[in-house]
Amino acid sequence: MVAIQQLRSLPAGEPAGYAAQGEDPQFEVEAAQGELPVPGWYLLDLRFALEDGRILAPCLYPDYGGGVSEALRIGLAEPARDGRSRSVVLIGSRLHRLRFDPSESRARFAMEQFRLRRISRPRAVWELLCGIQRARREVLCEEAVGAGLRFLRAALRGRMADGGKALLQHYRLALRQGAHSYQHWLARYDRAVAAGSSAADAGAGGAPTPDALAADGSETASSATPAAPTISIVLPVRDPPLPWLRRCLDSVLAQTWPNWQLCIADDASRSGAVRRLLRDYAARDPRIVLRLRENHGHICEASNSAIELATGSHIGFLDHDDELAPQALEEVARAIVEHPRARLFYTDEDKVDESGRRFEPNFKPAWNPDLLRTQNYICHFVAIEAALVRELGGLRAGFEGAQDHDLLLRCAERLDDGQIVHIPQVLYHWRVLPESTALSGGAKPYALEAGRRAVEEHHARSGVRARVEVTEHGYYRSVRSLRERPLASLIVPTRDRAGLLRTCVESVLQRTAYRPLELLVVDNGSSEPEALRYLGELRRREHVRVLDWPHPFNFSAIVNHAAAQARGEVLCLLNNDTEVIASDWLDELVSHALREDVGAVGGMLYYPGDTIQHAGVILGIGGVAGHAHGHLRRGSNGYLGRAGVVQNLSAVTGACLALRRALYAEVGGMDESLAVAFNDIDLCLRLHARGYRNVWTPHAELYHHESASRGPEDTPEKRARFLAEAAAMQRRWGELLRNDPAYNPNLSLESLHFDLAFPPRSRISRVSARVPSPLTIPVNA
Repeated sequence: MVAIQQLRSLPAGEPAGYAAQGEDPQFEVEAAQGELPVPGWYLLDLRFALEDGRILAPCLYPDYGGGVSEALRIGLAEPARDGRSRSVVLIGSRLHRLRFDPSESRARFAMEQFRLRRISRPRAVWELLCGIQRARREVLCEEAVGAGLRFLRAALRGRMADGGKALLQHYRLALRQGAHSYQHWLARYDRAVAAGSSAADAGAGGAPTPDALAADGSETASSATPAAPTISIVLPVRDPPLPWLRRCLDSVLAQTWPNWQLCIADDASRSGAVRRLLRDYAARDPRIVLRLRENHGHICEASNSAIELATGSHIGFLDHDDELAPQALEEVARAIVEHPRARLFYTDEDKVDESGRRFEPNFKPAWNPDLLRTQNYICHFVAIEAALVRELGGLRAGFEGAQDHDLLLRCAERLDDGQIVHIPQVLYHWRVLPESTALSGGAKPYALEAGRRAVEEHHARSGVRARVEVTEHGYYRSVRSLRERPLASLIVPTRDRAGLLRTCVESVLQRTAYRPLELLVVDNGSSEPEALRYLGELRRREHVRVLDWPHPFNFSAIVNHAAAQARGEVLCLLNNDTEVIASDWLDELVSHALREDVGAVGGMLYYPGDTIQHAGVILGIGGVAGHAHGHLRRGSNGYLGRAGVVQNLSAVTGACLALRRALYAEVGGMDESLAVAFNDIDLCLRLHARGYRNVWTPHAELYHHESASRGPEDTPEKRARFLAEAAAMQRRWGELLRNDPAYNPNLSLESLHFDLAFPPRSRISRVSARVPSPLTIPVNA
């Protein structure tokens, strides 16, 4: 290879051979025996010896005669800790030249191996599957299994070439989105955060001083919240490894915000070295206060001992082997000033291993009470107004392992939506050690039981009758009791396609346990004889009414027509191409729809092949909205468990949507100017604007043959109508579409799978409070 750009050859005595001097270093790959590789499948083995910096996003640029371009870029696997990387490469045509870009980051390195060897197609398939598994860092990666099965099906149909191309696309996507891509994201954006770019987002010019924050907040901060807050960090300690304890303590000393207090309670550590280290740090800085407990009281008692030492306006919680980002307290202090009514603040987090490598970022939604009842999604870093912590009596003994989850649930019972603030920045690093729950939630099963009891008691205090179960993936499901069982009116628009309608109707009537119900089948001008015969049968069936709508198709108008004639207290919109799976699906939907604070409720929809079609809606994806976790296998965990737990989402699909009839009338029903697309999203957002929470539950399961009765958007007229309706939604809800409170601005709007955003959209603190409705005229006026 020959260095051609942004690469400086180092003297022979240097351990590294090259210094990358920019973000676009390049090598020219020389031809072996005078010839570049011929078209075919290849395996590229690389080995870097890294002295300084990072190897990020290595890639090849083939030139097939028209020059190099981003469209031809071949991404390579990033090197493991030993510097090795293995990638599958497809050379599609005769090469004129081949360029190798080793990194997008400055680095000093030696190239110990660059070996490109041709392999057979079967070997390529095997290496592609192994590569997907390596990128996803899973022993039995469901994506690799699924991709392999799809390739096998294509091969059995005689379409091996197409199957190979599809498998290569999965492989390349896995390389882009694999665990190491977070390193790429950190290299691009985390350095800027540490340098104060978040201050620029918030309108400041760098790390603020307490005086500057006091000036900014002098007109808005209440007397109970100082404009330059002091944050007391509670640190219970019990025999941690000394290196991690030092890293933890040093991360507090390194804070860019000076107004802090570190309150340490040693819980009778058996190691004299631990206590000596703590005394040494306490002697270094007067902001560190120490209590040495004589009796081992476990984490709750130790934390409460530390809370007794706290004098700050807010209390934060830190584990004895974890680390705070240098700007963590600065960003919390800024949020406290920006939101003077707020009493609870939380940030994003990631994990850090014993070598200091950061991975698995947890990018969280804004305040999401239903999600908190299924898992402690808030976790780290959290800072709570000290007065509130004391009002609640601190942490409760008996909930060890879930003590923070229990505290957050008790806090939530006293706060409104505007008093809980999310800071979408990674400000906490959770240490992964073999015995820690950071590595495996199942490592401490007693914590699951403590969390289950915490949620159960939370329901009891809130007057909710519910049974709390632990799910397969280690989260919580609250099965709410129905004190009353009101009539549910199921609205099914239809036209022709008798087979689809029959499957839907019979599954509802035969498999649905919930009663009482009525089924309103709205016929939009069916003409096929079989459909007309079946509709005639339905007119004579118990619990079924057939309504006629002999007008051009308009989903909103059809549903409004049926809703006006429905007799039930609960409406359930249901597509005619759905099929009930579990008998309790309607019980689940109704149990949430009857909650006073809830607007629309949506369920889990699968494609017939048991992959996810709808697991809730994320605003902004595709310009307006997209379905989360699309095409994951049934039973998948999804992003941090969110494919399998009840949660608040801004919207759900109208293919299966339940809500109280009174709420439907309150918002004026569906907007008939949105005839086909986004009318369900608009309905949900109007409910959200009035202060109702929309809920998605995975425990109401149906199959969905999406749009099978209408067909695809494949005519100029349909495409034009779709674009017009998308433009109307963007005009009406534009800002909300760009910052969905149930999503995170560090996550991409170009993916259904919670991939990282390059770049992040915002780092400004946010609440999930009611948003003003943008509508200036009544719907359907």
